[in-house]
Amino acid sequence: MTTVLVVDDQPLQRYGFRVLLDSIPETEVVGEAAHGAEAVRKTAELRPDVVLMDVRMPGMDGIEATRRITAAGGRSRVLVLTTFDLDEYVHAALRAGASGFLLKDARPEELLAGIRAVAAGDAVIAPALTRRILDRYAQHVPVGRSDASEDPRLGSLTDREREILVAIGKGWTNGEIAARFVVSESTVKTHVGRVLAKIGARDRIQAVIFAYDLGIVGPGAGAG
Repeated sequence: MTTVLVVDDQPLQRYGFRVLLDSIPETEVVGEAAHGAEAVRKTAELRPDVVLMDVRMPGMDGIEATRRITAAGGRSRVLVLTTFDLDEYVHAALRAGASGFLLKDARPEELLAGIRAVAAGDAVIAPALTRRILDRYAQHVPVGRSDASEDPRLGSLTDREREILVAIGKGWTNGEIAARFVVSESTVKTHVGRVLAKIGARDRIQAVIFAYDLGIVGPGAGAG
């Protein structure tokens, strides 16, 4: 059973999410919040597996709420719902520690799959969307980025693990990485887990930020 806190300032939107999620045996809505401050308080109180977070709300917005929830170090992961053309929100939510993104026009099955993925500790953005978002994210990264050679976390990686990090930063799936390096997907998963542990990333999204900030990947990166 995956527990979910629904955060949205529109009562009808919250109702729609509740009806959908409560209709699925493996999900349960344990609470609702109408603004960011309430989301932070209820997350601490209810400890849901996933916080389904709206971005634009009165008072504390979803970005600040996400930042506070992830900074608290609890078990709850945040899945942000946004509209793709709001680049600044995507960038800010990445920084705040969100574990994934879905568009508000996502199909019900996409939302449910996203919630399951986030609850399992994975990133939920589809690879194609990942690359488009990352290209836009890269436009916000300052030109004078950190020197990769000076970061001890990067220095702790083996050559193969560094290659895996670059592939993650390009938005490649495990299948694409496995095909590129001619290894099994289970081997890729093992490498990915070690990379995340060594650089202190919660998930692939945070690993992408790390790779972009150090300049080891850049705009326009993709599979191939």
